[in-house]
Amino acid sequence: MYELSAKNKRQLLVPRGFAHGFCTIEPNTEVLYKVDEFYSNKHDRGIAWNDPAIGIQWPTSNPILSSKDESHPLLTMAEVNYIYEGVE
Repeated sequence: MYELSAKNKRQLLVPRGFAHGFCTIEPNTEVLYKVDEFYSNKHDRGIAWNDPAIGIQWPTSNPILSSKDESHPLLTMAEVNYIYEGVE
């Protein structure tokens, strides 16, 4: 887990295909989220935010989630079909 803030000016690069998530802890937070390709619903995947097998210590136990994020499966039930295609 990394804390990103206006004060520490950190950024985080998440490689293509890696699961990732974020939680804002300050009101009126703006998140800039850059990606390397147009959105593809066909390739969209997710994992339950609170999967105990992953064990992320989120700073809240009652987050505000989108309906899409609420419906993600546990990691053991997730569709695993990602193939890493490294840059040549």
